[in-house]
Amino acid sequence: MKTWISLLLLCSTCAFSHELLARNQAEEPVALVEQITGRIFSDISENLEIYTANPEGLQELVRTELIPLLDIAFASRLILGRAGRDIDQPKIDEFANAMTELLIDRYAAGLLHFNSEIELQVLPQRGELNEKVTQVRSRVKLSNGKEAPVDYAFHKTADGWKAFDVIIEGISYITTYRNQIMPEVQANGIDSVIQRLNKGELELSD
Repeated sequence: MKTWISLLLLCSTCAFSHELLARNQAEEPVALVEQITGRIFSDISENLEIYTANPEGLQELVRTELIPLLDIAFASRLILGRAGRDIDQPKIDEFANAMTELLIDRYAAGLLHFNSEIELQVLPQRGELNEKVTQVRSRVKLSNGKEAPVDYAFHKTADGWKAFDVIIEGISYITTYRNQIMPEVQANGIDSVIQRLNKGELELSD
């Protein structure tokens, strides 16, 4: 995935035509994506100068607005793949916490390059909702006129619908991170990977 993806995952300049539907069906994946991207865009467009001077504030925005939408615990198990089969739950939770902080840092850094010319259109739900996996499709229009597909994989949890993967131009973030992290866990163990993630010593490409 490309560096600008951090921004595309979070921002939208659209005045959503389905705003009323989103309020009435906020528990459904399409409405959740519309509402959350809309709130984040509105906040950043009003406070970009403040966040540029104080990046910690932008990290807090990501933590409070975006992270609750994500099932990072489930995504973490998918990222670990075969390497996570014999790892107990407390250690999985530690890894998930490390991944959460990584995502917050990366998304917040991407948002500092906010460009109001970028537009994101969330497409209507296609087919019936499937509690195991439902895809929310969106299209990002860049300032150069090019368009990129950005799709979100959701599933239904005890806490409602949560996103566990993002697929950008056909590339899954789960697969991208798994290809880098799983060999590290197999070679050096989960404790080493968690420690290096927390220290920022494990370089992961997007």
